Amino acid sequence: MITMERTVRVDKPTDRVFDYLADFTNSTDWDPGTISTVLIDGDGSVGSRYRNTSKFAGRVSTLIYQVREIVPGRHIHLRGENSSLVADDRITVQATNGGSEVIYRAEFDFRGVLTLLTPVLRIFVKRLGDAGARGIADALQKL
Repeated sequence: MITMERTVRVDKPTDRVFDYLADFTNSTDWDPGTISTVLIDGDGSVGSRYRNTSKFAGRVSTLIYQVREIVPGRHIHLRGENSSLVADDRITVQATNGGSEVIYRAEFDFRGVLTLLTPVLRIFVKRLGDAGARGIADALQKL
């Protein structure tokens, strides 16, 4: 398993930041690998499912994400799966002096043949995390 965590601070109110990030369809704006994210059922609450198509390490794949937990205004936990990957994403938003702090944590559990490539995939996950943090900061500054 590979874990990636990044913290982003912005001068925007926590309610706006959380509402934007909790709408997972917005990941096309801030996640550099995301090609599309579509809500396939639900309303964004627990149990809602999204189809996320992304490019990672030169490969396009689709994961079905499900909202596992949501604490309005504070925290959302999504889990995405396909035959070669389980991605566990947690986004936490908290107030800071004059703005918000976003903690984005993702765990990648590669399956099958990809488990053999875990050392190499760590490099791609680090790059994805760095680019994702920049993407979140840029998108939130536009709110």
